[in-house]
This record gives sequence, structure tokens and C-alpha cells, in this order.
Amino acid sequence: MVIISSREFRANQGKYLGMAVNGKSVVLHSRSHGSFKLVPISGDDAVMTEEEFTQRINEGLRQIQEGKSTTVKGKQELKAFLDSL
Repeated sequence: MVIISSREFRANQGKYLGMAVNGKSVVLHSRSHGSFKLVPISGDDAVMTEEEFTQRINEGLRQIQEGKSTTVKGKQELKAFLDSL
């Protein structure tokens, strides 16, 4: 793990972003804002604007109203459903 100051990060952003991309733990420490861990965003991470988020929620609600959803009751049904995916 590498712990760096915000000043060091600003001076060498590319170096530390590259380290994070390559799996190295990089922690950015700021006296006034606390500490942050740099990690690359993967395909499983949801990164979207508030407008995109709202659109996705509204699309899901529309699909429910149209009956294009699956109702699951209980752990057994949930497990069976997830196993089928």
C-alpha cells in the first residue's frame, strides 16, 4: 500500500493512477478532507448521471406496469431464479 499526500498526487497523478490500474493500493491522504482509496472502475460499477439513473428507474417502473417482471416469493424461489440467470 502506498499512502500519498494530496500535493504528491497532484504532482504525479499519472504515476499513481497507473499504480491503481495495475492493482496497487493507493491511499490519498488530505489533512482537511480525510483519506481516499484510488481504485479503477470496473464494468460492474454503475457510473451514471442523476438523469440516467432516473431514466433507468422510470424504465423499470414501466416494465413492471406492463407485466414484464418476475415476482419472487421466499428464499427458495429467489435462489432458483438467480440460479437460472
